[in-house]
Amino acid sequence: MLMLAMASAARPSPDELKKQVADTERAFAATMKARDHAAFTSFLADEAIFFSGPTPLRGREAVANAWRKYYDGERAPFSWEPEQVEVVDSGTLAYSGGPVYDPSGKVVGRYNSIWRLEAPGRWKIVFDRGEAPPCNCGKKE
Repeated sequence: MLMLAMASAARPSPDELKKQVADTERAFAATMKARDHAAFTSFLADEAIFFSGPTPLRGREAVANAWRKYYDGERAPFSWEPEQVEVVDSGTLAYSGGPVYDPSGKVVGRYNSIWRLEAPGRWKIVFDRGEAPPCNCGKKE
């Protein structure tokens, strides 16, 4: 009984887990601003899948290689930040999503990511998909 009580007391609350994921997402996004491709790669799970074009990128190496171009140059081509974070009840998987901005700060899309807890407090991204902003086609202002 004591062991069960200690295990549940040591487990972070859902709000603490959501904060961990949001903080991890912000640190992940900061790699773009810092132009630090190696740091970007450190957030990728070995089996990460990024939907970045017609064919999904599978695995840390493929994602890192494809994203290297975004880290070239002095200025980041885009940025992102978490707007919504949810963690499953088991505390092992999480969703983060939010806006993607161009260098001027204009929203140009939205990202959706799935994170996996790989060690206490250490989240790695396993799925990522970006979307274009919704079309206001045909809407009259």
